[in-house]
Amino acid sequence: MKKLLPLCCWHSWLLLFYCDFQVHGAHTRSHVHPGFEVLASASHYWPLENVDGIHELQETTGGVSFSFFWKTQGEQSTSIPSAYGGQVISNGFKVCSRGGKGSVELYTHNKSVTWEASFSPPGHYWTHVLFTWKSEEGLKVYVNGTLRTSDPSGKASPAYGESNDNLVLDLTKSYENRAFDEFIIWERALTPDEIAMYFTAAIGEQLSLSSTSPSFSVTPTVNTVAPTDAYHPIITNLTEERKNFRRPGVVLSYLQNMSLSLPNKSLSEETAFNLTKTFLNTVGEVLRLPSWTAVSEDSAVVPGLIDTIDTVMSHITYNLQASKPQVAIVGSSSMADFSVAKVLPKTMNSSHYRFPARGQNYIEIPHEAFHSQAWTTIVGLLYHSVHYYLSNIQPASTKIAEAANYKNCLLSATSYLISLEVSPTPKLSQNLSGSPLITVHLRHHLTQRQYTEATNESNRIFLYCAFLDFSSGEGIWSNQGCALTEGNLSYSVCRCTHLTNFAILMQVVPLELTRGHQVALSSISYIGCSLSVLCLAITLVTFAVLSSVSTIRNQRYHIHANLSCAVLVAQVLLLISFRFEPGTAPCQVLAMLLHYFFLSAFAWMLVEGLHLYSMVIKVFGSEDSKHRYYYGIGWGFPLLICIISIVFAMDSYGTSKNCWLSLGNGAIWAFVAPALFIIVVNIGILIAVTRVISQISAENYKIHGDPSAFKLTAKAVAVLLPILGTSWVFGVLAVNNQAMVFQYMFAILNSLQGFFIFLFHCLLNSEVRAAFKHKTKVWSLTSSSSRQANVKPFSSDIMNGTRPATGSTRLSPWDKSSHSGHRVDLSAV
Repeated sequence: MKKLLPLCCWHSWLLLFYCDFQVHGAHTRSHVHPGFEVLASASHYWPLENVDGIHELQETTGGVSFSFFWKTQGEQSTSIPSAYGGQVISNGFKVCSRGGKGSVELYTHNKSVTWEASFSPPGHYWTHVLFTWKSEEGLKVYVNGTLRTSDPSGKASPAYGESNDNLVLDLTKSYENRAFDEFIIWERALTPDEIAMYFTAAIGEQLSLSSTSPSFSVTPTVNTVAPTDAYHPIITNLTEERKNFRRPGVVLSYLQNMSLSLPNKSLSEETAFNLTKTFLNTVGEVLRLPSWTAVSEDSAVVPGLIDTIDTVMSHITYNLQASKPQVAIVGSSSMADFSVAKVLPKTMNSSHYRFPARGQNYIEIPHEAFHSQAWTTIVGLLYHSVHYYLSNIQPASTKIAEAANYKNCLLSATSYLISLEVSPTPKLSQNLSGSPLITVHLRHHLTQRQYTEATNESNRIFLYCAFLDFSSGEGIWSNQGCALTEGNLSYSVCRCTHLTNFAILMQVVPLELTRGHQVALSSISYIGCSLSVLCLAITLVTFAVLSSVSTIRNQRYHIHANLSCAVLVAQVLLLISFRFEPGTAPCQVLAMLLHYFFLSAFAWMLVEGLHLYSMVIKVFGSEDSKHRYYYGIGWGFPLLICIISIVFAMDSYGTSKNCWLSLGNGAIWAFVAPALFIIVVNIGILIAVTRVISQISAENYKIHGDPSAFKLTAKAVAVLLPILGTSWVFGVLAVNNQAMVFQYMFAILNSLQGFFIFLFHCLLNSEVRAAFKHKTKVWSLTSSSSRQANVKPFSSDIMNGTRPATGSTRLSPWDKSSHSGHRVDLSAV
């Protein structure tokens, strides 16, 4: 057998070890822990120093054992160089850590076989890893003295290195952010008892194997270490290490590895309580880290953490010493309320087992479900805040068939997460119509957003009794074997055929129209908007052409023109936005422009209402002062609102299903609130104006007996509706499928708003028609040079808008010669 460089440091340490024997004599030697005899039988040992290492070991029938200590280095540690790929690699084996898993791979040349076994890598505390290999037994990996994984047969692989008959073990010095120490090789496969003795010796004695050796702070003993002492370093580590927590990812790895590396030793009630509370408080510290919220958005993180907690709690319960028929440990931590029990079912007197014993969130198991007469272990956990991080669950990633029908509607937890594990498994009915069944009672704890969505009449709410299914190795939400039997928005009661982690998941589904209604409403919107755009363009051209006529040059038509311009631009942008994909930069820009121009349209509708009020009800301000106010309201006020909204909610534009404001985070109120305010004000103005017109019509009927005066009221309402925006009331009423008629009315009236403006304020307006006739006559006279000098000014350019033969645009029944006392200017209507 070829051996290179038996290290002087290894022999020096053994020399000190045996000198200690000689100083204390045979009596002391008899009390030395047997694990040190296993250590003394090692073939090679070295710390990480500048040495060549062992290049080759001949493959023997006795196999080989390789032992070392491993931990994750801190971010600032520089004592160990970094390694490419996170491997400690040799010509014959490698120890890897990548993707949250550790593994040992071992190769032999003569058979071209590879053995590989995976395990959870350690966190940033020292962990003992030992693997053994024998040709007939394969590869076995022990973590902290306990067998964790193995590969008995290996698999065929290409020859590794040069072809010879040796098992190659050449350690090179390359590492990830990992620290390794106390490398020991035995040229034989250690037995499980030897491995356990060596590990117990390492943690049971105050012994420093080198200047950088792993430290386990425990109380030294003279005799064999008591079983529960093995947990004291773990409790100490948990207490001390949580002070240094910074990155959730590192801490989760640390906790996961700890859960898989717990010693297989019994616990007293006191030790079990301390370990449980310390561990849960440590997990609670993770949830308080500043970066935890971002990390928890990964759908696998929280279920993985729950699985780690379940592993630790199951270990504690299984190893709990039972000195009496019922042993129970009940307590509370920052993470959860917990109960750990070991009972003989025959000693249970109640008709059911309930966890927790009090409160409105609990799980009940009927007594008849406990069929075993042997010791039964029970672990209960009621998590305090985990449900806040169980949100944005994709329906497609669950086993909830009903939720998958609405794949775009995410799920979120609305109750505490509660867990109950019983071993042996209770004998429950396999179908939900039988008995006995588990009862799960959970109160809902809705966030403000969840409550708002749940109480919105335009949404449907689905509640699912769900649990985390780890049967596939990952925590997947499922509702198989569970049914919601009772509840409302405040609580839920479920019946289930099994035990595990339970929570109530809520899915909010917006009420959607049928395909036929969607097509019909879309067609109305496209056709109506297109017609409106054409009509508004004609209206603006008409006002521009007739602007030289005094009756069209007045303030009222300036307001009409600005309103038409705002509505025209808004509807053109709306038609363009249908072509862009939500979430893109162009869609976001279009959403901002739509917000501004639709708000401007509403603002000019408000100006229309204020101007109408000033003409019909109460005159206030000069023409010049009103002009400045009107432009400030019409264009300036919407700009201010949009700037504030963009500054504080930039991400709310164009990110939902269309190029508009987001409905989810409340940004839509930057449009809805001003619009509702304007609608309310204009409705009030419309009512006041209509009341005045009705009173005058009734009085005129009494005096002149003219029934046509009543028609004026209806006409005035029809003319004012488009410019005051009151048709948007139908948008408020069109909130669900039961209000389908309002959805159609809203689509028709608002998509045709431009058409109505053109119809009532351009095509059918007497002043506009009179001005157009005058302009036509002027054009015609201008074309004839012989008559050009004889053209007389149009009377409306001189007077107040009346013209013989065309009729006055002011209502004649209420002029100065009328017997009525009213002298109200109703030319606006």
